[in-house]
Amino acid sequence: MDLYEYQARDLFEAHAVPVLAGIVAYTPEEAKAAAEKIGGVVVVKAQVKVGGRGKAGGVKVAKTPDEAFEYATNILGMDIKGHTVNKVMIAQGADIAEEYYFSVLLDRANRNYLAMCSVEGGMEIEQLAVERPDALAKIAVDPAVGIDQAKADEIVAAAGFAEELRGKVAETIVKLWDVFIKEDATLVEVNPLVKTGAGDIVALDGKVSIDENAAFRHPEHAELEDKDAADPLEAKAKELDLNYVKLDGQVGIIGNGAGLVMSTLDVVAYAGENHGNVKPANFLDIGGGASAEVMANGLDIILNDAQVKSVFVNVFGGITACDAVANGIVKALEILGEKATKPLVVRLDGNSVEEGRRILRDANHPLVTLAVGMDEGADKAAELANA
Repeated sequence: MDLYEYQARDLFEAHAVPVLAGIVAYTPEEAKAAAEKIGGVVVVKAQVKVGGRGKAGGVKVAKTPDEAFEYATNILGMDIKGHTVNKVMIAQGADIAEEYYFSVLLDRANRNYLAMCSVEGGMEIEQLAVERPDALAKIAVDPAVGIDQAKADEIVAAAGFAEELRGKVAETIVKLWDVFIKEDATLVEVNPLVKTGAGDIVALDGKVSIDENAAFRHPEHAELEDKDAADPLEAKAKELDLNYVKLDGQVGIIGNGAGLVMSTLDVVAYAGENHGNVKPANFLDIGGGASAEVMANGLDIILNDAQVKSVFVNVFGGITACDAVANGIVKALEILGEKATKPLVVRLDGNSVEEGRRILRDANHPLVTLAVGMDEGADKAAELANA
């Protein structure tokens, strides 16, 4: 789960990372009140989970509360790369002397963590990495050790910080590691990490992604979820404990097992090229148990997607045999009743496949078409979606 900047700032503060005052505001009136409370120069910052806010006009320096009101009025409701601004952060103005960059992230390719640091912050780190890779220090972090004082010293030295700054920056990096490890994050990024005119090191802008697989250790993280911005179908699927991701297509997909579902997406996309270029509408993995309730929940989610024109159920009977899956489909259609209005193509294979197919044939539901193979099923589903 990606956090908003103000949420990252609050996490930093909770772990003693030096930050400036910041208050989230949902209306221009709240923005003005926040500016009055903070005092002095403030920055009105659009809160969206995408970069490029400054270039889009979503970050403005306000010298007075009235200016904060004016800027918030203009920024709220703004569209930034497809994201609507529903809130702003009123941040205390900073006396910036120098800007740096620091991040620590999960390095899946090498099965460890990676710290990146540069004395050149404030710009797109991707651009810096391409144009001047030598300006970005990349230091592997052993998960068993983490970023202790010795590792932090190594990072700041590799990044090229001046001797007189290394102690302060290293101290902040250790605290940022504390955020990363204690909050079960997959990314903690600060850009810019700044030195103020007084010589203090401050995390001025933060980006944090937390691992939802660790939610059982962090019940408080539920409060960080932006339920208003979540896709309603994905939110409903999450409540039903379904592994669902909405895509921009017309063929709904249900499968058991992430690998099978991913393969089904590819096959449907390929078949769709011959039928009006229709595409998969979702990723939905119902897991090993395809009970009537699970199947009904999955179908209910998919059928409520207005873009879906047909559904492809592609199940391999393993631990759950095909006859149980077939009974689940039949019962699911009974449960859904009039809600089931779109054609279903069902491909079963594996354990008890013949019995599963017999159950579906005997049920003779007008919406159900049986397919023997995955290619055949994908082609039929694409054809029906394009009809």
